[in-house]
Amino acid sequence: MNEKESAPGGLALIEALVNTLDIETGADTLDTADGRATLSLAESEVPDARVLREALRTVCLAHAGHRPPDGAAAPPLDRLLAEAPLRVTVDAAGVASLRPAAEPAGLTARVAAAIATAAADGTWARLKACEAEDCQWAYYDRSPAGRRRWCSMSVCGARAKMRTYRAKRG
Repeated sequence: MNEKESAPGGLALIEALVNTLDIETGADTLDTADGRATLSLAESEVPDARVLREALRTVCLAHAGHRPPDGAAAPPLDRLLAEAPLRVTVDAAGVASLRPAAEPAGLTARVAAAIATAAADGTWARLKACEAEDCQWAYYDRSPAGRRRWCSMSVCGARAKMRTYRAKRG
């Protein structure tokens, strides 16, 4: 749905993971080999990736000021990330960064490192989920005020505005 470019840096991984599920159709790209390959996931890792995805969606909804739909119960993201093995590295120029401790890094560790980096540079709260209940697509809010509500103004925003207009005329 997103009509803008993807999120910067490691947030692109989180955006891609959240957007593996099309809520409107129920299509889940984690069910496909290509979808799993995009995130470097083995088929055995899919159940955990789905739990992580929904916890991330819950946080993205919170970033946008929305509550998840009734009945949606994703584990708190902090509990999932507590298991992510990370370490601090310092390069030759003295620049410190947080990296997954193991190679190849698991999805949870890659997500944890991306969140830590984005939190440090102030971009984490700009990763949001669309207000439309039948969408909830993750998007990166590049608006100056950081108040974007929909992944796509031309689709989800237009639908919401049309519903509001019809309700007023109603």
